[in-house]
Amino acid sequence: MKTAMRAKDSVRLGTIRLLQAAIKQREVDERIELNDTDVIGVIEKMLKQRRDSIAAYDSANRQDLADVEKAEVLVLQTYLPQQLTEAEVAEILEKVVVETGAAGVRDMSKVMAAIKPLVVGRADMAKISGLIKARLG
Repeated sequence: MKTAMRAKDSVRLGTIRLLQAAIKQREVDERIELNDTDVIGVIEKMLKQRRDSIAAYDSANRQDLADVEKAEVLVLQTYLPQQLTEAEVAEILEKVVVETGAAGVRDMSKVMAAIKPLVVGRADMAKISGLIKARLG
């Protein structure tokens, strides 16, 4: 935050402040202190909100607002762990499918429950869901 203040990077500073507020709000609401996994969950939630907003702004031809949201997405992504490659995701998915013994789409929730702790913060769960459907379908 101090670096963003010194550099007069208002977008980064504003995004960091939003992130801190979201983390603090969750801590107060749930009366707990968040660990790293919980903070990653907060960041992912904020990223999903930004992506939804970008889609809405694009459909409404509000490029100015979409650009602000895209800048915030870039800042938030810097606080996530290194993202998994498609090959790594496919390897993890295959291992989980074999371990759970999933045979069809009806076993999707079982696979999702097993894979989520392995990829949280390192892969987009919406993409993972699509890959699981394709693999089991």
